Amino acid sequence: MSRVIVFGGHGRIALLLAPLLVERGVEVTSVIRNPDHTADVEAAGANPVVADVEQLDTAELADIIRGHDAVVWSAGAGGGDPQRTYAVDRDAAIRTMDAAVIAGVHRYVMVSWLGSTADHGVPEGADFFPYADAKWAADEHLRGTDLEGTILAPGTLTFDDPSGRIRIDPEGRGEVSRADVAAVIVAALDSPATIGRTIRFGNGTAENSLPIAEALSN
Repeated sequence: MSRVIVFGGHGRIALLLAPLLVERGVEVTSVIRNPDHTADVEAAGANPVVADVEQLDTAELADIIRGHDAVVWSAGAGGGDPQRTYAVDRDAAIRTMDAAVIAGVHRYVMVSWLGSTADHGVPEGADFFPYADAKWAADEHLRGTDLEGTILAPGTLTFDDPSGRIRIDPEGRGEVSRADVAAVIVAALDSPATIGRTIRFGNGTAENSLPIAEALSN
């Protein structure tokens, strides 16, 4: 795998992911909406592409994706506006999956969240409901495609230092450092054994966690 495209390229996880991939000799394309973020993306070692995924149609997204070996979806609306949450976390994500099929790029890694299940339990009137509903819809769409998809579902994100260890199917909120999520993405891209799986994880403790590569292989 020599070329990876990351949607949400200025996100905190993506900015940690890019250097890890670059260190492995991977050329990283980071898709960003705000041109003011170009310097940050370049400093992380990635090649910025300024494009608004809310506005691009499937064919236009396919043009951006074509020529890469894998897609990583790490974009999000950031909550707040329900309409934009659905537009980005569900609709734009789904268009990139369909675009990947058109572009002939079969490997697709979705960064989801621990609670993304059909029975996520978020009340329909809650502020968090649009996000929960949108992420579940996007995950389900990926499962229904012919892509070589992996859904990574971390728990509550922290700014802790990376531990290099995770626990699969953690209890509670499944806190996990963003740095370890970035490392899990790299490991998932390297591991064909993760294709077709939904992997829910947190950091756990030293006693109940495993090194990332070992945890993903189980």
